[in-house]
Amino acid sequence: MTTMSTPASGARMGSGTALPRAGRGGSATGAAPLKNNNYQLLQVVLFWAGAILLPLGLVVIVLGWYGAANTPYQYDQLSYLVSGGLLGLGLTFVGGFLYFGAWLARIADDGRESSKRLADTLLVLADVTSRSAAVNDQGVDTSALPVTAGEGTTIHRRDCALIAHRQDLHPVGEAEAQGRAAQLTTCRVCKP
Repeated sequence: MTTMSTPASGARMGSGTALPRAGRGGSATGAAPLKNNNYQLLQVVLFWAGAILLPLGLVVIVLGWYGAANTPYQYDQLSYLVSGGLLGLGLTFVGGFLYFGAWLARIADDGRESSKRLADTLLVLADVTSRSAAVNDQGVDTSALPVTAGEGTTIHRRDCALIAHRQDLHPVGEAEAQGRAAQLTTCRVCKP
């Protein structure tokens, strides 16, 4: 005789793990993802309000037509026309506008997400291009080349904070460094 163990509540056969629940980490379904996302919450509320009001308006129109069609008196038909026809048209139009609003909210949320992704991509691209601009074709880091500012007597790195604003930077060549070696001192900040 064989016995089968029954799985725990909320577990799949043989998996032994509980199903994810809303509000706990790692779940992308349920009400928890809408907690801090007002735009998505607005889109969901507009969608469901439109989903309820638009068909309700059509049902009210049909009920108004049925009531007006089955009464022989004209004053009763007028009340069915007002309560059924006009109220039904109003509910249908409001429901349609709410659907349209839900669609616009979704487009706005998608645009916001794509602009965030674009901004992140541009930041990464700017970082990559700035790093590649600091290295020349031979693989030499151009920001580490020694320079002097104007007719100065101190050798700096090109990226030294003390001379970052200066436009009159001159590279220090081997011959110039040897010829004025006694006159040039190294910067204490960038230490070239």
